[in-house]
Amino acid sequence: MTKILMIVTGADSLTLADGTDHPTGFWAEELAASHKVFRDAGVEVDIATPGGVAPTVDAISLDFRGGVSDADAATFRDYLASISADLAKPLAIAEVDASAYDAIYIPGGHGPMADLATDTDLGRLLTDADGRGQLIAALCHGPAALLAARRPDGAFTFAGRRLVVFTDEEERQGGLGDATPWWVETALREHGATVEVATPWSNTVVVDGNLVTGQNPQSSVATAQRVLEKLGIPTVSSQE
Repeated sequence: MTKILMIVTGADSLTLADGTDHPTGFWAEELAASHKVFRDAGVEVDIATPGGVAPTVDAISLDFRGGVSDADAATFRDYLASISADLAKPLAIAEVDASAYDAIYIPGGHGPMADLATDTDLGRLLTDADGRGQLIAALCHGPAALLAARRPDGAFTFAGRRLVVFTDEEERQGGLGDATPWWVETALREHGATVEVATPWSNTVVVDGNLVTGQNPQSSVATAQRVLEKLGIPTVSSQE
């Protein structure tokens, strides 16, 4: 059976530019909709977090503050409840053997900015996976996790790679705005990634070899579907 390792932030807060703490976590749609695409296609999904802590869903991703309708929020809540046992006891990233999986998938939310972006265990895992040509996917703020990856000479593992990420403009329009402690798009550019920018809030996915990235929550289903396509698995799921 095809297996995907879903790396999820374990952070429940992010220190803002002014030094205050902002409640955060993973973005409900990005985890739930992606996981459903995989499960409906018959793929086994394991969830891993830093230290194996149970991840926290960002409350904003389940109501109007995150631009989420009541109907969609109910759908995401129900799905997350259906995988609550897996979310309650995730694997620890440091103890995962990435070679046992066919792909690595990293959903976003602002949480990855607080932990995954500097997680050395994740960095080693991603560098090893990329060196083996293993499929790696990241969505919205999930590409912040790529920043943790360094080659033995200290170079950024994904320098020169084409990707998309929650853009600085989207952060200004519907994210943390000027309160953001750092800008993920800008950081990836500064480290040498080739960041492509599409219209804010558009469903956008970029594939560069074994790297698949989606720009925002609107790209959740399409990103997961491209992963299945790269794995040669027919897509049978939709966002609904």
